[in-house]
Amino acid sequence: MPLQYAGLIMASWIWSRGDVSMLGKIGLALTIANVGGVGINTAHELGHKKESVERWLSKITLAQTAYGHFYIEHNRGHHVRVATPEDPASARLGESFYRFWPRTVWGGLASAWRLEKARLARMGKRPWTMRNDVVNAWAMTVVLFGALIAVFGPGIAPYLLVQAVFGFTMLEVINYLEHYGLRRQKTPSGRYERCAPRHSWNSNSIASNILLYHLQRHSDHHANPTRRYQALRHFDEAPQLPAGYSVMTRLVFVPPLWRRVMDKRVIAHYGGDASLANIQPGQYARYGVTPSGESTGVAP
Repeated sequence: MPLQYAGLIMASWIWSRGDVSMLGKIGLALTIANVGGVGINTAHELGHKKESVERWLSKITLAQTAYGHFYIEHNRGHHVRVATPEDPASARLGESFYRFWPRTVWGGLASAWRLEKARLARMGKRPWTMRNDVVNAWAMTVVLFGALIAVFGPGIAPYLLVQAVFGFTMLEVINYLEHYGLRRQKTPSGRYERCAPRHSWNSNSIASNILLYHLQRHSDHHANPTRRYQALRHFDEAPQLPAGYSVMTRLVFVPPLWRRVMDKRVIAHYGGDASLANIQPGQYARYGVTPSGESTGVAP
């Protein structure tokens, strides 16, 4: 966290200088965005912990990317609805990243607000209060950006915006690949089955695991959200990505290549029955499935 914010402050100073080209400033904004994206992963680790100090540090870390609502939506939304059509952070089979991005960004924000509004209503409180964790998280971003603009001038505002948007986009790239096409089935009672290792894509790539706090051991994280990253386990029975996140995040931006690599793995995971996957509406025919969710018997 200290290194993350030291980098942001140094970048703000460089953005304010007149002897640096616009191209150089944009390049720096994208670099800082990548740092902020890794910072979201730091916040993810801290936000799952029970200690209040770590939870506050999580929101402080998220302030740089203006994504403080992730603290609410991920813990109380995504972990409840993961690998279901109702989860905005679970990508669907046949859904490109460019269709997923607006759905998850807006859906996550709306979900976080609903969750906090409902929590405060049970306490007899209205949502527009600093006790709302979405509001106080957004306030941290306002204070941070306001302080930087006051010190370094309004000219840095566009670069702050660029690094924030690209920073949280890096998070959504990770969200896209972690559960792509995977779906929890409903039990006879109508409820979704318990989340299991088979509902998350995993990778045991050493380099990416070190950089991202073992985030690639995602199945164990969903089974034990408060378990610290050092203790997360690898499951051989979980569906495996063909490469680590550092490679797979590049494929995400080229949908035809992504589908060529991943769609067959999703279908193979379900024994060739694509009807068991979480399919993007409008893409059923591509995978030999009717809109009602039944297999047509036609191989995709």
